[in-house]
Amino acid sequence: MMTLAEVRAFLDREFPQIAANARYTVEEVLPRGARLRAAYHESQIRPGGTISGPTMMALADLSLYVTVLAAIGPVALAVTTNLNINFLRRPAPRDLISESRLLKLGNRLAVGEVTIFSEGEEEPVAHVTGTYSLPPR
Repeated sequence: MMTLAEVRAFLDREFPQIAANARYTVEEVLPRGARLRAAYHESQIRPGGTISGPTMMALADLSLYVTVLAAIGPVALAVTTNLNINFLRRPAPRDLISESRLLKLGNRLAVGEVTIFSEGEEEPVAHVTGTYSLPPR
């Protein structure tokens, strides 16, 4: 399993656009799971005063990617093949927190889920499932 420091270093090296954005932070890496934060910014607000769906989808996708990386090691070519999101309630205009976990880790596919919360809220704002294609090892 990759450590938090190893995951952060890998993302900084392979995906400098994430670090340049400075909105997404990997806070914790767990066995078969991770916790990330998307820092709130007013540019994420859509008409109606809620955080946009693309903001939540990006957080979920990155969360699953980090979870897969932590489990299989630094493999840049693991790619999303499916992402399904259910928006459950309006997220408050504050940081978003994702909690992800792997449901299945096979030789060619990894399946996981992500629950997204508005910081300080107990009820989730979105539930996401996704599948990653893994390159041959």
